Amino acid sequence: MGGYDDDLRLALVIADMVDSHTMSRFQAVDLAVETKPDLTPVSDADRAAEEIIRGQLKRSRPRDAVVGEEFAPTGHSARRWVVDPIDGTKNFVRGVPVWATLIGLMIENEVVLGVVSAPALGRKWWAAGGTGAWTGRSLASARRIRVSGVHEVEDASLSYSSYEAWEDLGRGEPFRSLTRRVWRSRAFGDFWSYMLVAEGAVDIATEPQLALYDMAALVPVVTEAGGRFSSLDGVDGCSGGNALATNGLLHEDVLTALRPHPAPADTSRGASSSA
Repeated sequence: MGGYDDDLRLALVIADMVDSHTMSRFQAVDLAVETKPDLTPVSDADRAAEEIIRGQLKRSRPRDAVVGEEFAPTGHSARRWVVDPIDGTKNFVRGVPVWATLIGLMIENEVVLGVVSAPALGRKWWAAGGTGAWTGRSLASARRIRVSGVHEVEDASLSYSSYEAWEDLGRGEPFRSLTRRVWRSRAFGDFWSYMLVAEGAVDIATEPQLALYDMAALVPVVTEAGGRFSSLDGVDGCSGGNALATNGLLHEDVLTALRPHPAPADTSRGASSSA
């Protein structure tokens, strides 16, 4: 391990606590689901899970700030825990087992550790700066993971969430062109796309609209596995409001492919003046 051993152990312990709660609410007949102002769903499990995380951090790291999806930020420390209690709530409320708790720690603007726990899949992934990326049920039963060596986009596997968000961003055609160019595309979605990149099972994962809490925990896992995580503008890290993760070898090519296509030139004025 490395300089954040205690923080990583704490994050893994908290993840285990949250897993116990979320699994008890997964497919529960009395699960309460509401629609938030942004029209996304939230369940009683989301809020309770974030309360568990915040409560443990308040006891163990009282001076640290916390940023989460369901409640207002707290604290003003350079150390910020960035959490998503259930990434994949739409899956969670429909009984699809692809969802996870995301716990990341940022120092200033750098994510120094991340834990991704998907209890319905029986999987965890974690990483801290300089220690590599790992998966397993616990620190005692883990294996190191590494991105793929695929170096041509035409040989690459791409994972995404949906077409509609790309259309909303004005990048629908570049994204469709990329899906036609790659060897294979599948919509694994949410956190799982990025963990599959870190494991080398997928070579490219990208989404056009994301919040900080959607991404922070994912960054160290991808980068410590040898990959690259950036915005669609090519700025490394998780502050750009969108994400592209690759094995690193494909990154620049994919960034170029996803740039908005320029609008066609308007030749009508020239045509009328020459008539």
